[in-house]
Amino acid sequence: MFIKPKKSLGQNFLIDHNVLEQIVDTVEITNKEVLEIGPGSGNLTTFILKKNPKKIYTIEKDDELALLLKDKFSDEIIIINEDVLKISEDKISNEKLTVFGNLPYNISTEILSKWIVNIDKNFWFENLVLMFQKEVAERIIAESNTSKYGRLSILSHWKLNIKKIIDIKPQSFSPRPKIDSTLLLFTPRENFFELKDAKNLEMITRVFFSQRRKMLKKPFNQVFNNAKKVAEKFDIDLNLRPQNLKPEMYFKLVKEYESLRR
Repeated sequence: MFIKPKKSLGQNFLIDHNVLEQIVDTVEITNKEVLEIGPGSGNLTTFILKKNPKKIYTIEKDDELALLLKDKFSDEIIIINEDVLKISEDKISNEKLTVFGNLPYNISTEILSKWIVNIDKNFWFENLVLMFQKEVAERIIAESNTSKYGRLSILSHWKLNIKKIIDIKPQSFSPRPKIDSTLLLFTPRENFFELKDAKNLEMITRVFFSQRRKMLKKPFNQVFNNAKKVAEKFDIDLNLRPQNLKPEMYFKLVKEYESLRR
């Protein structure tokens, strides 16, 4: 049964066996529960099964592909034929999941952001092994004082440790995308800044990075009534630029903002 990949769903199927093997070797999954996002035609699923996990859940939005997977794997996997953006992943299993995902490029940051924002202290996953467009991955792992550093870097580092695994060339996919991809490993941070509302982090980073080349003085004045006092409290030079502040400093500023708004 041949299924033509759908551009509208950002489908690019991974066909390189060496890369598929590297992906499943990233973390130990024997006798563990696994969640695969966007399994497509099941190429990675086949390699996951070889590692003898306890259970495999797959989320596949495409109706045709969901039928193909059912036909191909029968009762070896549990197929959830829904949109990943509308699912509560923490309700899938009582066990912590290891997540694999060749995420659709058009919604990859939306998926990651949704997960991060909704995580509480009890993480529903043990590891996330996710593939992104290389340019997006660079923004996720970027450190302060670099040009790629910004809102996505800060949000990603809030609750997760991140490690780059490999870059993947277009010829590893069918159809071939026009860009390189990158595989990242995310693991939960044991201690992260508890904020009242993730929307405050999104708002503050949006204000700061909407004019990333401007000095900090301007966004500080937009966010805080007593900007100078807040800057002094955290020993921040207002002549610096948004990319010069580490993620931890943004978390502290959000906590300060929240405490001042009581």
